[in-house]
Amino acid sequence: MMMLAASGLEKTFSLHLQGGTRLDVLRGAGLGVRAGECVALSGPSGAGKSTLLRALYGNYLVDRGEILVRHAGELVDLVTAPAETVMEIRRETLGYVSQFLRAIPRVSALDVVAGVPECRDAAAKILRRLGIGEKLHALPPATFSGGEQQRVNLARAFIRDWPVLLLDEPTASLDAENRDIVIRLMQEAKAKGAALVGIFHDAFVRDAIADRTLTLEPVRQN
Repeated sequence: MMMLAASGLEKTFSLHLQGGTRLDVLRGAGLGVRAGECVALSGPSGAGKSTLLRALYGNYLVDRGEILVRHAGELVDLVTAPAETVMEIRRETLGYVSQFLRAIPRVSALDVVAGVPECRDAAAKILRRLGIGEKLHALPPATFSGGEQQRVNLARAFIRDWPVLLLDEPTASLDAENRDIVIRLMQEAKAKGAALVGIFHDAFVRDAIADRTLTLEPVRQN
């Protein structure tokens, strides 16, 4: 079953501090991902990998094209959907792992991952699996190392089963042991039917998890 299908995506940024220079980042980009499949985004720096991933999450509004996400049994176009629908899709269907943890200061790691009190036991379990010991659960992630913060970020995503999961270099700050744990989590998500799209600069991770690779090329600037 197709879970995510994007086609004809175009995105141009206007650099207001550079005299309004327009920079074309995506032109005619697209992909399709089925349940239980992982597509890796590849290509040189500047090819638009992160831009495409953020567009698929609705953080960037594309100038042209469609992004269909299977939500509540129907394919919904994120490009034309009202903001309320986009937020509902993010709550229920579309998960995202960024490269950076953004959390409210002084909120504990356990509460950052749990979100709501009834999920605290599940949050503690996934944090332990990712090597965040119980002594750290009550501390704010701002006090953690970069690798620990990334594991909190990952725990926040993998605490639940997302139908579609977008991952932006999920293992970039991790050692080999924790990298392997994340690989297993992604493989388990696929086995449950999740559709994954990710940027994996680590070839070992990409080979372990990706079924296909979509290679992007930088748009030639006129």
